[in-house]
Amino acid sequence: MAVALQAPPQLPPVPGIRLASCAAGIRYRDRDDLLLIDAGSEAAIAALFTRNAFCAAPVQVAREHLATGAPRWLLINAGNANAGTGSAGLAAARATCVAAGRALGAPAQAVLPFSTGIIGEPLPVERIEAALPGLVSGLAPDGWMAGGRAIMTTDTVLKGVSRRVRFAAGEVTLTGIAKGSGMIHPDMATMLAFIGTDARIDAAGLHEILIEAAEQSFNAITVDGDTSTNDALVCVASGASGVTIGPGADRARFAGAVNALCLELAEAIVRDGEGATKFVRVTVDSARDRDEARRVAEAVALSPLVKTALFASDPNWGRILAAVGRAGVEDFRIDRVRIAVNGVQIVSEGGRAPGYSEEAGQQAFGKAELDIVIELARGDASYRKYTCDFSYDYVRINADYRS
Repeated sequence: MAVALQAPPQLPPVPGIRLASCAAGIRYRDRDDLLLIDAGSEAAIAALFTRNAFCAAPVQVAREHLATGAPRWLLINAGNANAGTGSAGLAAARATCVAAGRALGAPAQAVLPFSTGIIGEPLPVERIEAALPGLVSGLAPDGWMAGGRAIMTTDTVLKGVSRRVRFAAGEVTLTGIAKGSGMIHPDMATMLAFIGTDARIDAAGLHEILIEAAEQSFNAITVDGDTSTNDALVCVASGASGVTIGPGADRARFAGAVNALCLELAEAIVRDGEGATKFVRVTVDSARDRDEARRVAEAVALSPLVKTALFASDPNWGRILAAVGRAGVEDFRIDRVRIAVNGVQIVSEGGRAPGYSEEAGQQAFGKAELDIVIELARGDASYRKYTCDFSYDYVRINADYRS
């Protein structure tokens, strides 16, 4: 069950953007598994993709189409990743773009393909082709909720966020959906996420803002340390509001809204981590530099021993200390380290903090949400990582995933 996470009651339309979803029978029965997004004729599109060297066929084709044309449509399927499928997979991804272009009266390069699901299985192109005419005719502005459900795999909760931001020239809407629950780790972007806005902004400026937002959100989460083959984060700007995002205060305000939306979606993915019962923030303060802080935070957030102790609500703080110690910090002074969990000081001067009790630790570790704060006393850099625990259900879900 997801940790303090519920599906949004609604997701408002974004002017200029239309969506449609349907049940194409790609893998699932009796549920939508195919989504089409129309970003609008004047859209700017920015995207970030996985850095996994074994990237899926749709990732490769989407990159090609972004580089060679002016894309307008996003075609997303769930249930089949079209990864580890070689040249046949590339041909399949391109074929879906050709079929979508034919149904839309557009060139194939105007379509960006995305897939999520089982790796190594052939993509059933014919099922996607058969569903496309109905999908195109069903495009409508109010399809965000249905679209969020269509892209789910092992997710238990629809993940969606919306915001409205006021500028001097008018109001801008941002709405986003994401899917992800397992195979979640940074290296861009550890899931699929699609954000729409009616702001008017060029693709280069949108790309810069998206990179900034991802660094603080989707690249700061981990469930299990496994980077996916299909990760993608996409933002489309229809420009329909007429509000132009230029440099200066407007850009900062718009970037802040994108950052906040991305962080909320990223946190939702961790809260819905496969089998998760705890949502955990690992904050490293007073590090020598940001990279050092990040390495320490990741060592703790990725430790199976820490994560299983969190699941058991066991205040086995020695596991946190051990993870900090193996993070590769040069000239490390353990006598300066301080560690607290939910405000309970556990470690100071390299050992158990004076006044710490097992009862206080048990109470802190027993919460559904935990804040682990690690102070290194080496500088003024900090970094925050978002993670969850490891439960019995994580093993069960992944053991049964292909069955």
